[in-house]
Amino acid sequence: MNKWGELTVKAKWAILALLFCLLLLPWLLKWFSHEEHKATWLWDASIIAEQTPEIISFSKAQGVDTIFLQIQDEVPDATYRKFIAAARQAEIEVHALNGHADWAYTEKREEGLAFIEKVRAYNAASAKNERFEGIQLDVEPYQLKRWESEQNSVIAEWSDNMKAWTQAGKDAGLYMSAAIPFWLDARESAEGGGTFSRWVIDHFDAVAIMAYRDRGQQMYDLSKEELDEADELGKKVWVGAELADTHEGDHLTFFSKSITNMDEEMKKVFDLGASHSSFAGVAVHHYEAWYAKENGIPLARKSEEKK
Repeated sequence: MNKWGELTVKAKWAILALLFCLLLLPWLLKWFSHEEHKATWLWDASIIAEQTPEIISFSKAQGVDTIFLQIQDEVPDATYRKFIAAARQAEIEVHALNGHADWAYTEKREEGLAFIEKVRAYNAASAKNERFEGIQLDVEPYQLKRWESEQNSVIAEWSDNMKAWTQAGKDAGLYMSAAIPFWLDARESAEGGGTFSRWVIDHFDAVAIMAYRDRGQQMYDLSKEELDEADELGKKVWVGAELADTHEGDHLTFFSKSITNMDEEMKKVFDLGASHSSFAGVAVHHYEAWYAKENGIPLARKSEEKK
């Protein structure tokens, strides 16, 4: 073979190698970069009847791929089906959201089980693209007076209820998550031998840490122990960001902060969380406050609202 022929063969191999690399490039970029997943809580489910296109469009634009949507008796199943189908079309998962502070008590266990059964029955009667992907429970007994004097007893009852709820959810084929405060790692499990946060993480598929601060580093620091625990347990953790007014201090929320500042601080959470296999993303509380902030719609502070 003459030199010209050898060069032609080498050129062909070089071109093939280049094409191969170009074909692999999208996968390589995805492999070496971390995606920024976001979730949001949507409490007023009544708005999905008229605002589904706006909610989906806004969520997609903000990078949301999970919505925790409250279940309300006054909202028909057909409305939920339409909303979930639209969300699925946009590659957004929808999880059924509910819970009350007193659900932690033994006598309220059945209310939680009834809610899970309601979601299971809804899914069974719905098309695949109209079903809830999972359930998120928001149970906060520390808001009630009994927590002050009977904390250990409440934790024990709450734990027994969560055992029953997560088993029911598993039996129904539902992804189970819970919204929890960041300080559960400072409480001992009712069964002993570890933190209460680790116990909760172990029983659920995922948790959303209410690490509400206006600095990304602080949000991460408050969630780090739970992230470490979830790393070991093979579970997922959302780090929560508060956008609504709270009455508890401006340092707990982005309510009065600029959008630019909020985005910068959330980016810090993503960068810090990327080192954890358990990091699921940032969960923004809540949709209505987020939509208002991004669209320059003024929201009254709680002190200005009518009692």
